[in-house]
Amino acid sequence: QVQLVESGGGLVQVGGSLRLSCAASGRTFSNYGMGWFRQAPGKEREFVAAIMWSDGSTRYADIVKGRFTISRDNAKNAVYLQMNSLKPEDTAVYYCAAKSRSWYQPYDLWGQGTQVTVSS
Repeated sequence: QVQLVESGGGLVQVGGSLRLSCAASGRTFSNYGMGWFRQAPGKEREFVAAIMWSDGSTRYADIVKGRFTISRDNAKNAVYLQMNSLKPEDTAVYYCAAKSRSWYQPYDLWGQGTQVTVSS
């Protein structure tokens, strides 16, 4: 069984920064890519950023472009999300996800989430 464990969430003021981490543990799996999603209270879960494991290419939601940066550590099977210039609307539970079947398949591994709260 594979576990994805997020860390790094917390309370930060508007304009501040946080760095989220997600590490995979358990059995070895084929990693085609990892991503970050978030869900705010009363809203649906939304895509934030993703990184393809083979070449490190990245994708971002428009609302975080220029503020958030996703990166990876292949050796550790870990992904990070550097969040700068945080806004109150970034408040959400952030989830890490991985694609173990194919880059073109849906995310099939999910973490439990870490809370990010941006106070004004």
